[in-house]
Amino acid sequence: MNKNNKGFTLVELLIVIAIISILAMIAIPSYVGQQKRAARTEAYSNLQSLRLLEEQFFADQGTYTISLGTCAADNPGNVTIIQTGGGDPTNQLRGFRPGDDTSFSYCIEQNIDLDGNNTAPNPCFRASAFGNTGTRVAGDTFRIDCNNNRNF
Repeated sequence: MNKNNKGFTLVELLIVIAIISILAMIAIPSYVGQQKRAARTEAYSNLQSLRLLEEQFFADQGTYTISLGTCAADNPGNVTIIQTGGGDPTNQLRGFRPGDDTSFSYCIEQNIDLDGNNTAPNPCFRASAFGNTGTRVAGDTFRIDCNNNRNF
């Protein structure tokens, strides 16, 4: 018999496959969690932008915008803040229009009852982000209001 065999034994190959499997079991959930955190950051950033735009609109017009968008998932691209009234037409779009490929759908509700006591609501708004179906954030809902109260 020739003792100069070259190659890998079956046991060596099984050990390598086991090590790779263990590494994959650790890495894949971490990667998925990182993608979910990144998608949620989109909502956090956009909601804070919406709040600032609403406050700018209020400073210019003395009122908040009308209620905008549908407060449910799978309604992308339907929230735009526009300055009504005179002025330069190039200044009418105030800077928020999410695309159709976002992970979240956005809406703004006006004159809401923040404390839930059914009193006449003060001029206030609540901006919401709803995770769209088929995304990693499906079912997630985040909100921010005129008092900068938020659930994120």
